[in-house]
Amino acid sequence: MGALLGASRVIDAVNGWVGRAVSWLVLVAILVSAGNAILRKAFSISSNAWLELQWYLFSAVFLLAAGYTLLKGEHVKVDILYGRCSRRTQLRIEIFGTLFFLLPFCVISILLSWPVVVDKFVSGETSGDAGGLIRWPVWALIPAGFALLALQGLSELIKRIAILSGRTPDIVQTHGHEADPL
Repeated sequence: MGALLGASRVIDAVNGWVGRAVSWLVLVAILVSAGNAILRKAFSISSNAWLELQWYLFSAVFLLAAGYTLLKGEHVKVDILYGRCSRRTQLRIEIFGTLFFLLPFCVISILLSWPVVVDKFVSGETSGDAGGLIRWPVWALIPAGFALLALQGLSELIKRIAILSGRTPDIVQTHGHEADPL
C-alpha cells in the first residue's frame, strides 16, 4: 500500500501542476477575446482563427483541469442520500462510483476519441471556416483530459482504500470537510 500511496502522491502532484498551469489559459482566453473584440469594433479586422482559439483555450481549461477538479473535491455530488450516510459508507460509494462509472467512462472516452485524433492529424484537417485553425490539437485534448481524470480517479481510489483499511487517516472525518489531498 505504501508504493500505491506514493504513486497517488505523484498523480496528485501532476494534476496539481497541470491544473495550476492550465488556469492561466483563462487569462489568455480573456485577452484573446478582448483583443478580438477591440480589433473587430475599432478597425473592422476579424479572423475566424481568433474565435476558434477562444474555444480551443476553453476546451483546454475544461478538459485538462478535470483531474485537478477531482483532486480538489470540487466535482458536483448528488447529496440526497450520500450526505446522510456514515463516512465509511460514503467511502464505499466513492470506491464503487470510481470503479464502475468514472474509470470505465474515462477508458471508453479515450478509446473512442483517440482514432479521431489520429484521423484528424493524418488528414491535416482544418476548420471549415476561412482562416480557421487545424483541428487535431483540440481533439487531442479529449484523450489527454480523460487520461488525467482517470489517473486522478486511480489516486482517489487508492486513498479511499487506504482510509478504509486504516493505512492513512481520513482528513475529511477529522476536520469535517474536504481538505487537501492525502
